[in-house]
Amino acid sequence: MKPLAILTAFVLLATLPQTVRAAEFIPQDVLADMRAADVVILGEIHDNPQHHLVQAEAVEAITPTAVVWEMVTEEGAQRLAQKAATNPEELSRILRWAESGWPPLRMYYPIFQAADVPVYGAMVPREAARAAMERGAATALGADAARYGLTVPLSDEDQAAREADQLAAHCDALPAEVLPQMVAIQRLRDAVLTRAILRATDETGGPVAVITGNGHARKDRGIPTFLSRLRPGLKVFVLGQSEDGVVSGDFDAVIDSPTAEREDPCKAFEVQN
Repeated sequence: MKPLAILTAFVLLATLPQTVRAAEFIPQDVLADMRAADVVILGEIHDNPQHHLVQAEAVEAITPTAVVWEMVTEEGAQRLAQKAATNPEELSRILRWAESGWPPLRMYYPIFQAADVPVYGAMVPREAARAAMERGAATALGADAARYGLTVPLSDEDQAAREADQLAAHCDALPAEVLPQMVAIQRLRDAVLTRAILRATDETGGPVAVITGNGHARKDRGIPTFLSRLRPGLKVFVLGQSEDGVVSGDFDAVIDSPTAEREDPCKAFEVQN
Protein backbone atom coordinates (compact mmCIF):
# COMPACT_ATOMS: atom_id res chain seq x y z
CA MET A 1 0.00 0.00 0.00
CA LYS A 2 1.13 3.53 -0.69
CA PRO A 3 2.29 5.90 2.10
CA LEU A 4 -0.27 8.04 3.83
CA ALA A 5 -1.50 10.74 1.50
CA ILE A 6 -3.55 13.77 2.47
CA LEU A 7 -5.96 14.32 -0.37
CA THR A 8 -8.37 17.18 -0.86
CA ALA A 9 -11.88 16.85 -2.27
CA PHE A 10 -12.45 20.07 -4.16
CA VAL A 11 -16.15 19.81 -4.91
CA LEU A 12 -18.77 20.19 -2.18
CA LEU A 13 -22.24 19.33 -3.40
CA ALA A 14 -24.95 21.51 -1.91
CA THR A 15 -27.58 18.77 -1.88
CA LEU A 16 -27.31 15.03 -1.59
CA PRO A 17 -27.99 13.05 -4.78
CA GLN A 18 -30.53 10.28 -5.01
CA THR A 19 -27.98 8.30 -6.98
CA VAL A 20 -24.21 8.44 -6.90
CA ARG A 21 -23.06 10.91 -9.49
CA ALA A 22 -19.73 10.93 -11.31
CA ALA A 23 -17.81 12.34 -8.37
CA GLU A 24 -14.09 12.84 -8.35
CA PHE A 25 -13.39 12.69 -4.67
CA ILE A 26 -11.03 9.69 -4.69
CA PRO A 27 -7.87 9.63 -6.84
CA GLN A 28 -7.40 6.65 -9.11
CA ASP A 29 -4.34 5.32 -7.30
CA VAL A 30 -6.28 5.19 -4.05
CA LEU A 31 -9.20 3.47 -5.79
CA ALA A 32 -6.74 0.91 -7.20
CA ASP A 33 -5.48 0.15 -3.68
CA MET A 34 -9.06 -0.23 -2.47
CA ARG A 35 -9.92 -2.64 -5.28
CA ALA A 36 -6.92 -4.79 -4.34
CA ALA A 37 -8.02 -5.16 -0.70
CA ASP A 38 -10.14 -7.83 0.99
CA VAL A 39 -11.58 -5.35 3.48
CA VAL A 40 -11.99 -1.62 2.82
CA ILE A 41 -12.71 0.41 5.95
CA LEU A 42 -14.25 3.78 5.11
CA GLY A 43 -14.01 6.22 7.98
CA GLU A 44 -16.15 9.30 8.43
CA ILE A 45 -17.23 12.15 10.65
CA HIS A 46 -20.82 11.10 11.06
CA ASP A 47 -22.59 14.37 10.31
CA ASN A 48 -20.49 15.49 7.34
CA PRO A 49 -22.56 14.90 4.16
CA GLN A 50 -19.55 15.00 1.86
CA HIS A 51 -17.91 12.15 3.76
CA HIS A 52 -20.84 9.94 2.83
CA LEU A 53 -20.52 10.89 -0.84
CA VAL A 54 -16.88 9.81 -0.68
CA GLN A 55 -17.95 6.51 0.88
CA ALA A 56 -20.60 6.02 -1.81
CA GLU A 57 -18.03 6.57 -4.53
CA ALA A 58 -15.70 4.08 -2.91
CA VAL A 59 -18.40 1.43 -2.49
CA GLU A 60 -19.48 1.85 -6.10
CA ALA A 61 -15.90 1.45 -7.28
CA ILE A 62 -14.91 -1.61 -5.25
CA THR A 63 -18.17 -3.55 -5.82
CA PRO A 64 -18.14 -5.33 -2.45
CA THR A 65 -20.01 -8.54 -1.73
CA ALA A 66 -21.24 -7.08 1.57
CA VAL A 67 -21.24 -3.83 3.53
CA VAL A 68 -20.78 -3.75 7.31
CA TRP A 69 -22.47 -0.80 9.03
CA GLU A 70 -21.67 0.66 12.43
CA MET A 71 -25.09 2.37 12.27
CA VAL A 72 -27.23 -0.75 11.73
CA THR A 73 -28.11 -3.37 14.33
CA GLU A 74 -28.03 -7.08 13.56
CA GLU A 75 -31.81 -7.15 13.89
CA GLY A 76 -32.15 -4.25 11.48
CA ALA A 77 -29.97 -6.02 8.93
CA GLN A 78 -32.11 -9.13 9.26
CA ARG A 79 -35.29 -7.14 8.67
CA LEU A 80 -33.73 -5.50 5.62
CA ALA A 81 -32.78 -8.90 4.20
CA GLN A 82 -36.44 -9.88 4.29
CA LYS A 83 -37.83 -6.74 2.66
CA ALA A 84 -36.31 -4.58 -0.06
CA ALA A 85 -36.43 -0.80 0.38
CA THR A 86 -36.99 1.40 -2.65
CA ASN A 87 -36.68 4.85 -1.04
CA PRO A 88 -35.04 6.48 1.99
CA GLU A 89 -38.26 6.66 3.98
CA GLU A 90 -38.95 2.95 3.64
CA LEU A 91 -35.35 2.09 4.44
CA SER A 92 -35.49 4.28 7.52
CA ARG A 93 -38.61 2.48 8.76
CA ILE A 94 -37.12 -0.97 8.21
CA LEU A 95 -33.90 -0.07 10.02
CA ARG A 96 -35.71 2.02 12.67
CA TRP A 97 -33.14 4.68 11.91
CA ALA A 98 -34.96 7.51 13.68
CA GLU A 99 -34.61 5.61 16.97
CA SER A 100 -30.88 5.08 16.53
CA GLY A 101 -29.64 8.60 17.17
CA TRP A 102 -27.55 8.77 13.99
CA PRO A 103 -27.66 11.71 11.54
CA PRO A 104 -30.54 11.61 9.03
CA LEU A 105 -30.54 8.54 6.80
CA ARG A 106 -30.71 10.71 3.67
CA MET A 107 -27.00 11.42 4.24
CA TYR A 108 -26.24 7.71 4.08
CA TYR A 109 -28.71 6.74 1.37
CA PRO A 110 -26.25 7.14 -1.55
CA ILE A 111 -24.09 4.46 0.05
CA PHE A 112 -26.98 2.01 0.21
CA GLN A 113 -27.70 2.76 -3.45
CA ALA A 114 -24.08 2.30 -4.51
CA ALA A 115 -24.09 -1.45 -3.86
CA ASP A 116 -27.11 -3.74 -3.77
CA VAL A 117 -25.44 -6.32 -1.54
CA PRO A 118 -26.13 -7.84 1.89
CA VAL A 119 -26.02 -5.44 4.83
CA TYR A 120 -24.31 -6.61 8.03
CA GLY A 121 -25.23 -4.77 11.22
CA ALA A 122 -22.57 -4.03 13.81
CA MET A 123 -24.22 -1.41 16.00
CA VAL A 124 -23.83 -2.09 19.71
CA PRO A 125 -27.29 -2.01 21.32
CA ARG A 126 -27.83 0.38 24.21
CA GLU A 127 -28.17 -2.51 26.66
CA ALA A 128 -24.74 -3.87 25.69
CA ALA A 129 -23.21 -0.39 25.91
CA ARG A 130 -24.60 0.02 29.42
CA ALA A 131 -23.22 -3.40 30.36
CA ALA A 132 -19.79 -2.37 29.06
CA MET A 133 -19.90 0.76 31.20
CA GLU A 134 -21.00 -1.08 34.32
CA ARG A 135 -19.09 -4.36 34.06
CA GLY A 136 -16.49 -3.91 31.31
CA ALA A 137 -16.25 -4.63 27.60
CA ALA A 138 -15.37 -8.30 28.12
CA THR A 139 -18.59 -8.98 30.01
CA ALA A 140 -20.67 -7.24 27.34
CA LEU A 141 -19.18 -9.26 24.48
CA GLY A 142 -19.62 -12.57 26.27
CA ALA A 143 -17.98 -15.76 25.00
CA ASP A 144 -16.03 -13.96 22.26
CA ALA A 145 -14.34 -11.57 24.68
CA ALA A 146 -11.06 -13.46 25.03
CA ARG A 147 -10.78 -14.10 21.29
CA TYR A 148 -11.09 -10.38 20.60
CA GLY A 149 -8.61 -9.41 23.29
CA LEU A 150 -11.07 -7.66 25.59
CA THR A 151 -9.98 -9.67 28.62
CA VAL A 152 -6.51 -8.13 28.36
CA PRO A 153 -6.17 -4.62 29.82
CA LEU A 154 -4.59 -1.92 27.71
CA SER A 155 -1.14 -0.69 28.66
CA ASP A 156 -1.14 2.27 31.04
CA GLU A 157 0.12 4.54 28.25
CA ASP A 158 -2.50 3.39 25.74
CA GLN A 159 -5.30 3.62 28.31
CA ALA A 160 -4.27 7.15 29.25
CA ALA A 161 -4.10 8.24 25.60
CA ARG A 162 -7.55 6.84 24.87
CA GLU A 163 -9.04 8.45 27.96
CA ALA A 164 -7.54 11.78 26.90
CA ASP A 165 -9.14 11.39 23.48
CA GLN A 166 -12.52 10.64 25.03
CA LEU A 167 -12.24 13.67 27.29
CA ALA A 168 -11.39 15.93 24.35
CA ALA A 169 -14.21 14.45 22.26
CA HIS A 170 -16.66 15.30 25.04
CA CYS A 171 -15.56 18.93 25.45
CA ASP A 172 -13.45 18.19 28.56
CA ALA A 173 -16.74 17.85 30.43
CA LEU A 174 -16.68 14.20 31.55
CA PRO A 175 -15.75 13.28 35.12
CA ALA A 176 -12.51 11.30 35.37
CA GLU A 177 -14.24 8.18 36.69
CA VAL A 178 -16.34 7.89 33.51
CA LEU A 179 -13.41 7.89 31.08
CA PRO A 180 -12.41 4.22 31.55
CA GLN A 181 -16.03 3.28 30.84
CA MET A 182 -16.03 5.29 27.61
CA VAL A 183 -12.85 3.53 26.51
CA ALA A 184 -14.44 0.16 27.31
CA ILE A 185 -17.42 0.98 25.07
CA GLN A 186 -15.12 2.01 22.24
CA ARG A 187 -13.21 -1.27 22.48
CA LEU A 188 -16.49 -3.19 22.53
CA ARG A 189 -17.64 -1.43 19.35
CA ASP A 190 -14.31 -2.19 17.66
CA ALA A 191 -14.75 -5.86 18.54
CA VAL A 192 -18.38 -6.04 17.36
CA LEU A 193 -17.47 -4.38 14.06
CA THR A 194 -14.57 -6.81 13.60
CA ARG A 195 -16.81 -9.79 14.31
CA ALA A 196 -19.30 -8.61 11.68
CA ILE A 197 -16.50 -8.07 9.14
CA LEU A 198 -15.17 -11.59 9.62
CA ARG A 199 -18.66 -13.06 9.33
CA ALA A 200 -19.36 -11.08 6.17
CA THR A 201 -16.04 -12.20 4.69
CA ASP A 202 -16.67 -15.85 5.49
CA GLU A 203 -20.26 -15.82 4.25
CA THR A 204 -19.85 -13.75 1.07
CA GLY A 205 -16.22 -14.23 0.11
CA GLY A 206 -15.44 -10.52 0.02
CA PRO A 207 -14.37 -7.91 -0.64
CA VAL A 208 -16.17 -6.28 2.27
CA ALA A 209 -16.71 -2.54 2.73
CA VAL A 210 -17.12 -1.05 6.21
CA ILE A 211 -18.95 2.18 7.04
CA THR A 212 -17.79 3.54 10.39
CA GLY A 213 -16.39 6.51 12.24
CA ASN A 214 -12.75 7.51 11.97
CA GLY A 215 -12.13 6.43 15.54
CA HIS A 216 -12.99 2.82 14.78
CA ALA A 217 -11.24 2.90 11.41
CA ARG A 218 -7.82 4.11 12.55
CA LYS A 219 -4.99 1.63 12.06
CA ASP A 220 -3.18 2.37 15.31
CA ARG A 221 -5.95 1.28 17.67
CA GLY A 222 -9.23 0.49 15.87
CA ILE A 223 -10.67 -2.36 13.81
CA PRO A 224 -7.45 -3.00 11.83
CA THR A 225 -5.60 -4.00 15.02
CA PHE A 226 -8.26 -6.65 15.69
CA LEU A 227 -8.18 -7.91 12.09
CA SER A 228 -4.39 -8.17 12.00
CA ARG A 229 -4.45 -10.35 15.09
CA LEU A 230 -7.44 -12.53 14.20
CA ARG A 231 -7.05 -12.82 10.42
CA PRO A 232 -3.51 -11.73 9.48
CA GLY A 233 -3.93 -12.94 5.89
CA LEU A 234 -6.59 -10.35 5.08
CA LYS A 235 -5.49 -7.38 3.01
CA VAL A 236 -7.03 -4.33 4.65
CA PHE A 237 -7.21 -0.78 3.29
CA VAL A 238 -8.24 2.05 5.59
CA LEU A 239 -9.54 5.44 4.45
CA GLY A 240 -9.82 8.27 6.94
CA GLN A 241 -11.74 11.48 6.33
CA SER A 242 -10.73 14.82 7.76
CA GLU A 243 -12.31 18.25 7.98
CA ASP A 244 -10.09 21.16 6.89
CA GLY A 245 -7.04 18.95 7.37
CA VAL A 246 -7.81 17.78 10.90
CA VAL A 247 -8.03 14.08 11.75
CA SER A 248 -6.57 11.85 14.47
CA GLY A 249 -5.03 8.44 13.88
CA ASP A 250 -3.18 6.48 11.22
CA PHE A 251 -4.76 5.59 7.85
CA ASP A 252 -3.63 4.35 4.46
CA ALA A 253 -5.06 7.50 2.88
CA VAL A 254 -7.00 10.53 4.06
CA ILE A 255 -9.47 12.57 2.04
CA ASP A 256 -10.15 16.08 3.25
CA SER A 257 -13.47 17.91 3.09
CA PRO A 258 -14.69 21.28 4.35
CA THR A 259 -15.98 21.33 7.91
CA ALA A 260 -19.70 20.60 7.98
CA GLU A 261 -22.04 23.25 9.34
CA ARG A 262 -23.11 22.21 12.81
CA GLU A 263 -24.01 23.69 16.14
CA ASP A 264 -21.30 23.78 18.76
CA PRO A 265 -21.56 20.31 20.38
CA CYS A 266 -20.14 21.69 23.62
CA LYS A 267 -23.27 23.75 24.20
CA ALA A 268 -25.05 20.61 25.35
CA PHE A 269 -22.52 20.22 28.17
CA GLU A 270 -22.84 23.90 29.10
CA VAL A 271 -26.61 23.40 29.55
CA GLN A 272 -26.01 20.35 31.76
CA ASN A 273 -23.54 22.25 33.89
